[in-house]
Amino acid sequence: MSPDPLRGLGGAPSPGFEVGSKQDNVKFVQDTSKFWYKPDISRDQAIAVLKDKEPGSFIVRDSHSFRGAYGLAMKVATPPPSVMQQSKKVGDISNELVRHFLIECTQKGVRLKGCPNEPYFGSLTALVCQHSITPLALPCKLILPDRDPMEELNDSTPQTATNSAAELLKQGAACNVWFLGSVELESLTGLQAVQKATSVTLAKDPPPPSTVVHFKVSAQGITLTDNQRKLFFRRHYAVNTVIFCSLDPQGRKWKRDSGSTAKIFGFVARKSQSETENMCHLFAEHDPEQPASAIVNFVSKVMIGSHKK
Repeated sequence: MSPDPLRGLGGAPSPGFEVGSKQDNVKFVQDTSKFWYKPDISRDQAIAVLKDKEPGSFIVRDSHSFRGAYGLAMKVATPPPSVMQQSKKVGDISNELVRHFLIECTQKGVRLKGCPNEPYFGSLTALVCQHSITPLALPCKLILPDRDPMEELNDSTPQTATNSAAELLKQGAACNVWFLGSVELESLTGLQAVQKATSVTLAKDPPPPSTVVHFKVSAQGITLTDNQRKLFFRRHYAVNTVIFCSLDPQGRKWKRDSGSTAKIFGFVARKSQSETENMCHLFAEHDPEQPASAIVNFVSKVMIGSHKK
């Protein structure tokens, strides 16, 4: 059974704390153990957390390969010479800067495996404390963290999501929607433009003809294809002409012939060869599994957002 990382083995005192007999050091390490002891993360997750940190940054986790032992993953300044010789790819080096050490549990205490000059410690906390004072057999001293490294990794997730969306944009995303029509707006844009276009369209009597179109968003812009060719064949709006996209700000619905209703959304695009005249192209969602909100988010954040960067 793995010992509690914060307690001595079998209730034994923690010999690592005898160095300098500084009780404040003991308290500091105990307070930070929640930051560096991550029992359940994998080796790859540890690498992802540490590879961009400064040398001496570390994480202790439960070893998945050696039952009852711990793994110490730490960032070092330079990889071992053997790795430098073997690795020809620059991309491999950052991962190799995270080195892994096994902490074995014995009747005498815990210690770094394969390091005969290392002492035994009564707890993981004691081992970490001592190695934050002197490196002993490690490549450098451990740096005690003052915040949770996993939270820092999570903080970077939105950027990863943006990158994924950019990749998705290269492939293009598409769905079917109802095309309700286009309304000229002069220089109006933003929410007011979508609101006005919706009001104009819903006020028409009889209602304007509508048709199901294939709505594709890509790095080039938005392409509408009327597969049944009821109103048109294909229309393309270049990415640099699309300036806004949103749901109807008043939340009005379009009533289908079947009696059901659907959310309305639109995008504003500049008319070709014009810098001041805008048109709002209006749609209603066709499939509940492809909601208007998702289409709007994709156009606004991914397509328009990528263009503005």
